[in-house]
Order: sequence, then C-alpha cells, then structure tokens
Amino acid sequence: MKEQLNQILSQALGQVSSVTSQQKLEAARVKFLLAAIGAAGNTGELEALRVQYLGKKGELTGILRGMGKLSAEERPVIGQLANEVRAQIEQAIEKAQQDMAQRLIAAKLEKEQIDVTMPGQKVLLGKQHPLNAVLHELYDIFTGMGFSIAEGPEVEYDYYNFEALNIPKNHPARDTQDTFYINDNIVLRTQTSPMQVRTMEKQRPPIRVIAPGRVYRSDAVDATHSPVFHQIEGLVVDKGITMGDLKGTLEVFAKRLYGEDTGVRFRPHHFPFTEPSCEMDVQCHKCGGVGCPTCKGEGWIEVLGAGMIHPKVLEMSGIDPEVYSGWAFGMGLERIAMRRFKISDLRLIFENDIRFLEQF
Repeated sequence: MKEQLNQILSQALGQVSSVTSQQKLEAARVKFLLAAIGAAGNTGELEALRVQYLGKKGELTGILRGMGKLSAEERPVIGQLANEVRAQIEQAIEKAQQDMAQRLIAAKLEKEQIDVTMPGQKVLLGKQHPLNAVLHELYDIFTGMGFSIAEGPEVEYDYYNFEALNIPKNHPARDTQDTFYINDNIVLRTQTSPMQVRTMEKQRPPIRVIAPGRVYRSDAVDATHSPVFHQIEGLVVDKGITMGDLKGTLEVFAKRLYGEDTGVRFRPHHFPFTEPSCEMDVQCHKCGGVGCPTCKGEGWIEVLGAGMIHPKVLEMSGIDPEVYSGWAFGMGLERIAMRRFKISDLRLIFENDIRFLEQF
C-alpha cells in the first residue's frame, strides 16, 4: 500500500503544472491515504504510515520545506493545502487508534467473559500436619497444668548434650554410630534433654517447662525409627518433688490425649541423667495389646523415658540437690502421633503423601 501511494505521488508531481490540477490530484491522494490509514491492521502499520507522511523526513514535511522554490502565487495555495492534508491525516490516525483500542478492549472483554451459570471451582483448604496437631494438643495439656514452653538450639555443644547430663566421655551414647558430630565440641543434638540444663542455669526453682524440638540420631529407617524426629522434654524442679508426682502427671497426660480408658505401664530403666529412671508404654493402638508388627508382638509401644533428675545434674546446673529435687521426661512426638491417629508406619509422617495427609 505504501508503494502504491509513493507511485501515485511521483507520477502526479511529474505531470501536473497548474495549481488547480495539483489540488485535485492531492485530494485524490489524500483520499487514498485516509483509506489506507483506516485499513491499517495494527498499531505498527499505523505508526509506519504516520512516520512516512508526517515524520521529520516524511513526504508532507518535504513539500513544506520545498515551498521556497514556489512562486508567490503558488506558495499560499500549496501551504494551505499542506496544512489541510496534515490535519486530515492526523485526524484519521487518531480515529484509527481509537478504533483499534476499542477493538482490543472488546476482544479482551469477550475473552474474559464469565458465565455466571457455570458451577464454581472448589477451593481446597489446607490442614494441619498430624505432628502439628498433636503438638498443639500437648501444649494445651501441659500449659493447663502450669507448664511454660522453652526452646533451644538444634546444633548443640557437646557439653550440654552429654557432659552436663552426666554422660561421661566413654559412654556408648557418644559413639559416632549414634551421634552426628560436626566437630569434637559441636553435635546435632540427640535429645531435647540439653534444655534441662540450659533452663536450670537461667531460671531458679520452682521450674515447670516443656521443650519441644527436632533431634537427630544415626538410626536405620523403619516403621518406628527415623534419623530425624521430634521430642518434647518436660522438666519440674521444686522442693519436695517425688516420683509419685511424675507418675501422676504422665498418667493425666496419657488419659487426656488418648482417652480415659488408655492403658499405661511404667518399667524400670536407666538414664545417666535421672535416678531412679523409668520408661512409660501405652497399649498398642493397632492390636489393643494382643501383639502385632507395629508393636513387634509385645502389645505395648514405648512413648517416653523419665525419672528423677540426678543430683549431679542439679549440682552442675547450679541447684542445690539437698534442697531441691525434680523430675524430667522425654517423649517422641512421632510415636505420640502414631498412637493418637492410629498410624502404623512412622515413614508415612515424613513422606508428605497428600493422600495420607488429607485424612487428618
């Protein structure tokens, strides 16, 4: 189309001698140009036409620059004609731009049109992970009994993870098969028990705290074990604290979490940082105590270890064991969740399978 316009312009200027004939031909050319502007398919074509005729090097600008060569009689006529042509072209371009904008808006509205009669899309809502759900239940249970919540580092000093808990250098728990060592003095904590010492160093009795957190051990992955899991540490220190207080607190915890008919048992055990020590089991949720693969045929599942705080641990933490006594417990959050929601395999908790998580 541009080539056709240029050809018409060249032929016209070469053949016309009188101003009147030139006016007629310019009118025909303008009519053809306006039609081309109206037929422009996009803003790029429209801009190209504008630059060709109205730009600094455009044809209309060239005519105006050459008016000095015209006679005195032709100059005002050609000048008036040029201004009229410029105005017509500008108006045509502006109208074409408006038409294009309206077409774009109409096409966008057509594309974004919403059929209000169509059914809506279901909004999927997230749910709490079973570990978080159980953790919040434990918060409610223990804070209701007067406990506060403490937190500590997962990357721990060897001193707090072992020595301050009465675990000597040659204790089997220090074996690299059980513990992830960063260097000789820093480990990934194997338990939340370091929070016992950290709390007793900062706070004077009476003390009642629970300390949840992630812990690490070099365990093989199976239905009840994982190298990364969660524990909750409990600590009570005051005058006159006995083993009976520990047993009663843990029984209340178990019945509030699992129900009043929950069976529990306490077995003698040994921990370096408690004396005497015990482990608490709850009846297997899968078999009801008969025996199954989940409980390894025993009918019971261990959920926590506990005991009276060793006098040496109290003394190393700056508390006089002749005046104060206390107890502590540590429970695995995953095992609590397994019993609470009747989950048969610990690995399901960490795999993040949506089909599994949607059940809670």
